[in-house]
Amino acid sequence: MDWQTTSEDTVPSAPVTEADVRLLRARPPATGAWRDGDPVGGRRFAAFGSFRTESGAELPGIRLAYETWGELNAARDNAVLVLHALTGDSHVRGDAGAGHPTAGWWEDIVGPGAALDTDRWFVIAPNMLGGCQGSTGPASIAPDGYEWASRFPYLTIRDQVAAQVRLADALGIDTWAAVIGGSMGGMHALEWAVTHPARVERLAVLSSPPVTTADQIALNTVQLETIRMDPRYQGGEYYDLADGDGPHRGLALARRMALLNYRSPIELNQRFQRSWQSDVSPLGHGGRFAVESYLDFHGNKFTRRFDANSYITLVEAMNSHDVGRGRGGVEEALHAVTATTLVLGIDSDRLFPVDGQQRIARSIRHLLDDDAVVLTSDFGHDGFLIETDAVGTQLRRLLDT
Repeated sequence: MDWQTTSEDTVPSAPVTEADVRLLRARPPATGAWRDGDPVGGRRFAAFGSFRTESGAELPGIRLAYETWGELNAARDNAVLVLHALTGDSHVRGDAGAGHPTAGWWEDIVGPGAALDTDRWFVIAPNMLGGCQGSTGPASIAPDGYEWASRFPYLTIRDQVAAQVRLADALGIDTWAAVIGGSMGGMHALEWAVTHPARVERLAVLSSPPVTTADQIALNTVQLETIRMDPRYQGGEYYDLADGDGPHRGLALARRMALLNYRSPIELNQRFQRSWQSDVSPLGHGGRFAVESYLDFHGNKFTRRFDANSYITLVEAMNSHDVGRGRGGVEEALHAVTATTLVLGIDSDRLFPVDGQQRIARSIRHLLDDDAVVLTSDFGHDGFLIETDAVGTQLRRLLDT
């Protein structure tokens, strides 16, 4: 296992460690969710009262886990909201360790002297409502003392932003100096700027579309079915199962399928070619191609830090994304954005191709450039996480306006 690994939740070019190997030798837990009683790490928590979803369901109370870096100034006008992708969480910066199974996913972007300079900006990153790393989600305990599990309500991107609004209010932040998000986080960032234009001064939408298309929904649906078809999923009621008895096979397969959308054919072909994982031939002799082993590694590691029900909840929220829904269409909705906006895409992105970012850019009134910024990268969708020098340069331009 000597791959140089990167995906939506890993540190760029992080080698497989002995700790990884030890972790994967253990039987996977029924859920990889953070649970009350686990080490807190850098998390903070904000609890709120009753929360009603767009669909009319009601949660009697919700909690958001979040992390912060830097200091909020006296004027309270230097706060930057960073919103994570599907399999990310609040741990944008910092080492892996107690409470945090992975290192910060944007370590090179956030920190002293970095593009999001924490000597200047107060950076806040919440875990999404419905997530599994401290915020209320299916693995959380309901008032009856049992996990919400299959009872957890359907959420939309707009529901998740409504929860973030409560967090901003609780922190006393009336206006964000910038709202920045990539992939699913870009959907939230866009929704913030459309729904609450007066509260967003600058906006960065990275590798994210204005709507989740039929093609994207189709790709997502197949992933969700792999989880639901796992016999150990048990309709979402698996939290009492012993290690190794949960729906880890379905969740790992969904992760492997997703990873193919995060990467480009160029990168996979150049990186692995037709190499074997060992000296045993995969041509009828029981061996494996290196790319197969790579996908298995990431799928299996993912089950140690994520929850199958949360994966379904968050992917279904992504499927709900249509910034123009009920607003006269995409273009009409985007005309409401008043923030100075950076829209950025990756030329090899096959999950959210650049035509989506270009459609967003055409309807934003105060665009940083004449069109979307398109970065050249072999890394596909994950490029917004990996090409940190190029992405950081663009974010500096935005924050300096």
